[in-house]
Amino acid sequence: MRACILGCASTSLGAEEQRFFRDADPFGFIVFARNCRDRDQLRRLTGELRDAVGREAPILVDEEGGRVQRMKPPCWRNSPAPGRFGEIYGRDPQAALDLARINARLIADDLFEVGIDVNCAPLLDLREPNGHVVIGDRAFSSETAIVVDLAKAWIAGLNEGGVIPVVKHMPGHGRSRVDSHDALPVVDTSLAELEARDFVPFRALRDAPAGMTGHLLFEAIDPEQPSTLSAKLIREVIRQSIGFDGLLMSDDVSMSALEGTIGERAARSIAAGCDIALHCNGEMPEMLQVVDRVPDLSGEALRRAAAIVKASEAARSGRRPADGGALLDRFETHFAKA
Repeated sequence: MRACILGCASTSLGAEEQRFFRDADPFGFIVFARNCRDRDQLRRLTGELRDAVGREAPILVDEEGGRVQRMKPPCWRNSPAPGRFGEIYGRDPQAALDLARINARLIADDLFEVGIDVNCAPLLDLREPNGHVVIGDRAFSSETAIVVDLAKAWIAGLNEGGVIPVVKHMPGHGRSRVDSHDALPVVDTSLAELEARDFVPFRALRDAPAGMTGHLLFEAIDPEQPSTLSAKLIREVIRQSIGFDGLLMSDDVSMSALEGTIGERAARSIAAGCDIALHCNGEMPEMLQVVDRVPDLSGEALRRAAAIVKASEAARSGRRPADGGALLDRFETHFAKA
């Protein structure tokens, strides 16, 4: 298996993509709105992706709710932004926790139905007053304790529905003042303050099976390289200070925060300590660069990747049956009152 996760171009696989994925053998795949037309189509697509590599490869999506939903109405429901649960928490913590768990379970049910087993959520980033809106209400709260509580509830809901989480964006994206899709955010906060605040949610959920880096430059840690490409930050902060030992994937290497060719970015992320390079746009020339520059999974990266496959199998087999209609009615009734 190659140390990458790749996207695809459309709502079904073409012959060229099938051959490419068969030969490249990426660890997994990620789907976006361009790939999601309706339930039957998406279920066929996830089957085609797995057939291309001949195994039950993990298939990922970003379903956070609010602004970040790849599976959209009318085939799927609009789920609230994570920040709404933080607002409710301020008035009624238990109601917020219950609603966050049920909402995540409803999302997991939608994913499970179409063959998606990994959700790139929840965010453990803090909502900062001077931060760029790229995070904004995608974050549960500006308070570390609230983020931790709601993220745990969210993860519980995903697990109940047979889906495993990817916590992001390590080691924190809330202080970004620019959108990392467009430019490199630079954070000048002291290490002591980062340790006391930004890293706290990630440390509290360090046992999550998978995590995703953010493309930010933390001057107090590594003034030369952004998180995804910084061996110092990944080793000393993510692995040691935070204590995370799960599968670490990069954020999308095609984002403009990173410099160099796509292949160089992917290779540098692996060299820095990411286990997996994530490439999302499904553009064949870029994917060819990625698979040419990243290695096969081996050593600790292979161990962590195998643990994700095992965790996914356990989540599916341990999935709790639920009446989706009754669960949705319960959520909507209580959410309207909260």
